[in-house]
Amino acid sequence: MKKIIIVTILIINGLLADIGMDQIEEMVKKIHEKREGIELESLEKTPEPFVRLVKDNNVTTFLIPKKDEEKKISLYAIVNKRAYINDRWLGEGERFLGFELVYIGKNGVVLRSGNQIKKLFLHEGKSKLITLSKKGKK
Repeated sequence: MKKIIIVTILIINGLLADIGMDQIEEMVKKIHEKREGIELESLEKTPEPFVRLVKDNNVTTFLIPKKDEEKKISLYAIVNKRAYINDRWLGEGERFLGFELVYIGKNGVVLRSGNQIKKLFLHEGKSKLITLSKKGKK
């Protein structure tokens, strides 16, 4: 009984799968025909399709990257284990533009976002480290 069912299925598949050379040539012609595409101006106006997932204080947020976020990240100062990066003071463990500040050293910092690591250093010719001390205490 099993042999009869298997043979019947094979015969039906053989009959239904009958594709002639004419059909194959027609399919190839359709593939090679020039298709109408989208204009470059329309593509440039298309919003960024990728989003980032940011978890902060048990709140999950989806951030859509903007051109402002793609700007250069610069380190301007280091004061008492705090770094001044792009107009913002940050401490170790804080997040900035999708990066986490993982290390603050004497002359630079390390930012990490997933597998991407950025190392920022203070500019040459500027004060490399500013240390504040409290007056009156010995």
